Amino acid sequence: MKVVLFGASGMIGYGVLRACLDDDAVQSVTAVVRRPLGLRHPKLHEVVHADFTDLTDVAASLDGADACYFCLGTPSAGLTEAEYTRVTHDYALAAAHALLPLNDELTFVYVSGNSADSASRTMWARVKGRTEDALLALPFHAYVFRPTYIRPRQGARPGTRSYRLMYAATSWLYPVLRRLFPQHMTTTDTLGRAMLGVTRLRGSGPRVLTSTGINHLGARPLPEVTS
Repeated sequence: MKVVLFGASGMIGYGVLRACLDDDAVQSVTAVVRRPLGLRHPKLHEVVHADFTDLTDVAASLDGADACYFCLGTPSAGLTEAEYTRVTHDYALAAAHALLPLNDELTFVYVSGNSADSASRTMWARVKGRTEDALLALPFHAYVFRPTYIRPRQGARPGTRSYRLMYAATSWLYPVLRRLFPQHMTTTDTLGRAMLGVTRLRGSGPRVLTSTGINHLGARPLPEVTS
């Protein structure tokens, strides 16, 4: 399995990257990044690129991919809807349209959020909902992950200072929250294993997964990929 990963420098993307590097069935991971990750691994190939709305110049590096895990995102606080749409919607659709001609059997996994809805009055939920709708309409194996609370593990950490402070202040609550609201809790490594799990489904199963579905797939032993 060859994987393309967007957002590897963020908390979710790093967790997904570690899951891919630890899985024997993953042959290579191409991480499309704005700046080097500072991580060395024989499976990891970095593609440094500035404009995520136009991937024409790096399309050759994406050829042969079996899956794309789109974990890139930004907090909506302080952004206009147009600014948030550029990162959340436009970057994701640019990646999808760059990869689609290379493999129409590709699995594309988009990390959205709980309550995403294109008709929502809340800006971030509306933009993510529109992005979900656009990706699910494309002719490849698209899946949407809608986690609620994600616990960082194995070195994963939030990319922004405000999120790091929030997680540091609430990390002690996780065992309690997991007992009270297990349907809303997941971890970065579970989420990464779940992405590998949906890739092996080859388009079957539910296409929109909340934390419950993510945890189910991420907890199961991953079968070998067959050609």
